[in-house]
Amino acid sequence: MADELRLSIEKLIYGGDGLAHADGNTVFVPYVLPGEEVRANAKSRKKKLVWAELLEVMSPAKERGKAKCAHFQKCGGCHYQHIPATEQVRLKKEILRETLSRLGGIWWEGTIVEHSAAPYGYRNRAQWAVRSGMPRALGYFLPESTVIVPIDECPVLSPRLARTFAKLQDMARSGTLPAGIQEIEAFADSADQKIALNVAFEKFSKSAAELASAFRTALPEIESLLLLDQKKDRFELTGPGYLTHEADGFKYRVSHLSFFQVNRFLIEDLLKTVTANAQGKVALDLYSGVGFFTLPLAKMFEKVVSVDANLAATRDLYVNAEIAGVKIVSHNEHVEEFLKKTDEKPDIVILDPPRAGLGAEAAEKLAELGAKEIVYLSCDPSTLARDLAVLTNSPRKPKEITGPSIRYKIAEMHLFDLFPQTFHIETFVRLRKTA
Repeated sequence: MADELRLSIEKLIYGGDGLAHADGNTVFVPYVLPGEEVRANAKSRKKKLVWAELLEVMSPAKERGKAKCAHFQKCGGCHYQHIPATEQVRLKKEILRETLSRLGGIWWEGTIVEHSAAPYGYRNRAQWAVRSGMPRALGYFLPESTVIVPIDECPVLSPRLARTFAKLQDMARSGTLPAGIQEIEAFADSADQKIALNVAFEKFSKSAAELASAFRTALPEIESLLLLDQKKDRFELTGPGYLTHEADGFKYRVSHLSFFQVNRFLIEDLLKTVTANAQGKVALDLYSGVGFFTLPLAKMFEKVVSVDANLAATRDLYVNAEIAGVKIVSHNEHVEEFLKKTDEKPDIVILDPPRAGLGAEAAEKLAELGAKEIVYLSCDPSTLARDLAVLTNSPRKPKEITGPSIRYKIAEMHLFDLFPQTFHIETFVRLRKTA
C-alpha cells in the first residue's frame, strides 16, 4: 500500500477522524467531512487499519467552512472548526447513534434532543503547557505527544481566560514569567471576572511569596493561587482556595482540585434538564463532585446520598450543602466500592462518571438497586454503550456479565454540545425500570 492515498470519506467516527477504505484497508484521516475526496499520507499501520494525515481536500463538501483559529490543524485541541456549528451537532448525533448500536446493541430510533449554545468563547477552564526552550512560550501539547505547540490565540476560551492567557504569554515571551514552570491551569468563575490559577513548577525558582507576588501583580483578577513545587511535593496557597459558581439559584464552592462543568453557557440548562421531573423519597447521586446535582435534589427529596472519591470535591460539597441549607448523606469513596456494599433503595439514581464510564460490573450492581429511574450523563459514547448494554440487558453486554434481573429501557436521550469544535459528545440518557 502506497504512503500517499486518494480517499473518499464515507463518514465521521467518534474520535474526530473520517473513515475511508483503500486497498482492503480501513483508513482514518482527520479534518475531513463525509463525501469529500482527499489526498492523505499514511502515518502508521496496524494490520488492516491505517492512520493518515490530511494533505489536500480535492473535492470539498458544501458544508465545509473556514476555521476561525489560525492554529487549527496544528495544536490538535480542536477537530471540527472546518464544520459549521449546526452541522457539528447533526454529525455528532449520527456518531452517537452509530456508536451505541455498534458497541452496545442499543438501537435508539427516538429523538435525540439537542442542547447547544455559542460555539466559541465557552470554556471556563484551560491548561497550558510551558515550553522552556527559547523562545519561551505557552501552548498546547500535540495529541499523544510531548511536543508543545506555542499559540497566540484560542477562540474557545471565555473572554476572561483569553485575556489571562494573553498576559501569561506576554510574560513568557518577555522573560518575566517565573522560571521552572511546567504547566498552568486557569479557571474562571461564573461571572467570568475572577480566576483561580494552578501553577506547577519543577521546583520553585524563588520563594513562594515572591512567585505569588509576580502573578498577582501581573493578573490582579486572581482570586486564588495554588503553586506546586513538584521536586518537594509541596503546595503553597494564597487566597481562599476556591472560586464560586452560581447556577439556577445555587452557589457552588469549587476548589483548585475539584471538577466543575467547563461550558459556561450550558451549565444551567444541564442542571435543569438532569434534575427535571425527579420524584420520590430517596435520590442517589453518583460521582457527585461539588454537589452540582446534589443541591437541587436535596430540595426535592427527603434523603439524598452522594458518592465521590475526590476528597477536595467532597469537602466542597459539605460547604455547599451548608450554604444551601440542605442535609445530605455523603460518601467519600469510589462508586464501584459503594455499589458493592450499599443497602440504599433509591427511587432515582443520577450518575455523571468520568470518561471510563461506570464499568460493566458496577452497572450490574446499579441495576440491582432497583431504582425506578436512572439518569446517566456520559462524556464518552463508547463506554456509555457498554454500560447501557448491561442496564438494558442487551445481547451485546460483556460476556462475563450474566445480566441483571432488573432491566431498564431508554425513555429519552439528549445531546449536550458542551465542547463545540471538538469530537467530544456529552449524552444524557433517562432510563426507566421495566422489570
